[in-house]
Amino acid sequence: VQLVESGGGLGRAGGSLRLSCAASGGSFSTLSMGWFRQAPGKEREFVAAVTWNSGATYYADSVQRRFTITRDNAKNTVAQLMNNLEPWDAAVYYCGEMVVRPIARDGDVDYWGQGTQVTVSS
Repeated sequence: VQLVESGGGLGRAGGSLRLSCAASGGSFSTLSMGWFRQAPGKEREFVAAVTWNSGATYYADSVQRRFTITRDNAKNTVAQLMNNLEPWDAAVYYCGEMVVRPIARDGDVDYWGQGTQVTVSS
């Protein structure tokens, strides 16, 4: 599975950005997908996930009610709309094909994208 993120860039605090991840090389409709992020000097952390079967979504507490993950099986893409950006949302965001577990970790991801930088100006 190959994953390519896009849509990162500079956002303003309180503003919005939309990330997208295009998948190829696998049966996308049977893949659970997620977003992780890594800020400078910090470990990579889980942000959001959407399952392949029910389309159930899961979010980290820090982004709950601000971020929305969606998938489009016809286009083999997963997106993340980030509203009400906060300075601490700045990070490299990674798309991943993953197994969704109650507590998501790096080890649950089988394939990673290359990452896309999100910067938030205050």
